[in-house]
Amino acid sequence: MDSGSVKNMIEQAKEVLKIEADGILKLIERIDRRFAEMVELICNSKGRLIISGIGKSGTIGRKIVGTLNSTGTRSLFMHPVEAMHGDLGMVSKDDVFLALSNSGETDELNILIPSIRKIGCKIIAFTGKPNSTLGMISDIVIDVGVDKEACPLGLAPTASTTALLAVGDALAVVLINKKKFKSSDFVRIHPGGKLGHRLACRVKQIMLEGDSVPRISEGKTMKEAIEEINRLQLGVALVSKPDSNILAGIVTDGDIRRRIAKEKNLLKLKVEAIMTKNPRTAGPESAAYDALNLMEKHQITVLPITNSRKKILGILHLHDILGKGAFKFNDVQ
Repeated sequence: MDSGSVKNMIEQAKEVLKIEADGILKLIERIDRRFAEMVELICNSKGRLIISGIGKSGTIGRKIVGTLNSTGTRSLFMHPVEAMHGDLGMVSKDDVFLALSNSGETDELNILIPSIRKIGCKIIAFTGKPNSTLGMISDIVIDVGVDKEACPLGLAPTASTTALLAVGDALAVVLINKKKFKSSDFVRIHPGGKLGHRLACRVKQIMLEGDSVPRISEGKTMKEAIEEINRLQLGVALVSKPDSNILAGIVTDGDIRRRIAKEKNLLKLKVEAIMTKNPRTAGPESAAYDALNLMEKHQITVLPITNSRKKILGILHLHDILGKGAFKFNDVQ
């Protein structure tokens, strides 16, 4: 390939990404009270969220369903044509129906809506044309329109399907927070995934032990504590009682930053003057997802692992749960 051809292809690709990015950014201005009403409707529903669309919108609909099901919102994709030939029997009055159509004039979908309405479902529309037929017959309309498609012919759905997918992701994330979906819920419905395996294992399987645990005893100086923190680069040092392995506290990078402007002789202070006493801990038999929930709740990245008598057994970093670096399952690397 000549350099001119290569440059032209690169510029075309960049232009596509710019068009699609601009399309998503303009959606931000249109997220309003109707979005919140949609979230409340779905959360208060006793049934499922039924999503329907045809063509490329249907493909996006299937992806949105997958995301919602994996994050705690029961969902089902229903093809509008199959619905008119028996699949409508899957829908109940407790469900919420979400129709996807950029034009809002998809015949197969609009013909289905009266039957959905007769069952008793509330109807939400994701459409690029709020004043379309679909928009006019829906209870809540979310405008997902874009100025133009990235396709140079203006025919293949490109920016419009990207926008549709982005709003679907926004819905899923808001529902995660609204429903207080936790890591423990994730592992319950992802037993086969890599992250699911990590979250299901015991803390003792992934914690750091022995010389990999940064520790220092009470009575040592902050200079020595900082040296220990630097040794293993975990951002903390566990503080033990003198001549024992009983946890007394923890010194973190954050503790040092907060005190460094106030203390002229920080390095000469004893660690107990800076450390956080009685830090949060987990036991070696705790599930990793319980440890992760504890970290999320208290905004911490490291947990000392102790027994019931507060004897230090190890340390667990957030990265050890989420997968940075090596870890073992059942003692197999």
